[in-house]
Amino acid sequence: MTDLKSMDLAEMTSYFKELGEPSFRAKQVFQWLHRGARSFDEMSNLSKALREKLTQSCLLAPPTVERKQVSALDGTIKYLWRLHDGNCIETVLMRYKHGNTVCISSQVGCRMGCAFCASTLAGKVRDLTAAEMVDQVLFTQLDSDAPISNIVLMGIGEPLDNFDTVLRFLALVNHPDGLNIGMRHISLSTCGLVEQIDKLADLRLQLTLSVSLHAPDDETRSRIMPVNRAVGVERLFASCRRYFEQTGRRISYEYAMIDGVNDHDWQADLLAGHLKGTPGHVNLIPLNEVKESPLKPSRRVGAFQRRLEEQGITVTVRRKLGGDIDASCGQLRRRQMLEQGQ
Repeated sequence: MTDLKSMDLAEMTSYFKELGEPSFRAKQVFQWLHRGARSFDEMSNLSKALREKLTQSCLLAPPTVERKQVSALDGTIKYLWRLHDGNCIETVLMRYKHGNTVCISSQVGCRMGCAFCASTLAGKVRDLTAAEMVDQVLFTQLDSDAPISNIVLMGIGEPLDNFDTVLRFLALVNHPDGLNIGMRHISLSTCGLVEQIDKLADLRLQLTLSVSLHAPDDETRSRIMPVNRAVGVERLFASCRRYFEQTGRRISYEYAMIDGVNDHDWQADLLAGHLKGTPGHVNLIPLNEVKESPLKPSRRVGAFQRRLEEQGITVTVRRKLGGDIDASCGQLRRRQMLEQGQ
């Protein structure tokens, strides 16, 4: 079956020409798909014969809501979507004064093995398609009736481990006949795949790169993030500096505060030293506890923040949203798997 929704408009135009259809049909179908059509039968400006032909030859498999949790505290909505093959992924809608942000997944599971993350506990199952990534934005918007203005690729999976598909997704959501969300309203989070960061830098996209750093020294970072063992902190920061030079976009460094692990004064000093001379921003994250992990939230978030600020580093503390609805990435999927005995 042809995955029509993962095609860009040029590819779709070629496909319709091969079917013997006029090229304007491609734009019609593209617009239908990116407005949330769940079947080809809904596409009322297509002939019945063409709709039947597309139904027989093309995959159109929108996700269904397996679970939906709405926070009574702040209105955050967490979706567990069931995909056409039975796998489940998570998407989170977060409401801010400046607009609504959707946090989407890029893979079913994750193979990166970070010690503080529930997404990686059962490993990686498969990559998501571009269509499955678009659908998270589109159907979250339609189900919640909340217009989406910002996208964060920070859900289940490592986006740069699904590099080509993520680039295709970015082009689709940026398209004026699609969701038309600008690159400056999109953030991509990576645990630090440096070769892919370098490739992304060469493309000079104007998205925001967020690096899940979580420790400024190799010993600590390698212990809680196995990806660091192959590269090291110095190489990661070198790639980040190059990314800024290529794009002009400052990087956000995500730093989950873990009690007694990465919250010492000397680590704040080392982090400040790494960032000197390169525009960047540190986002301290109060740790969400994961039942299967021995790691606990730090009690030194304020002290760590002040130590960085005293050395001229821009620091924020992430506002904790959805604390009453399995807020940590991967928790809802994990609970579903355990209940099903997986």
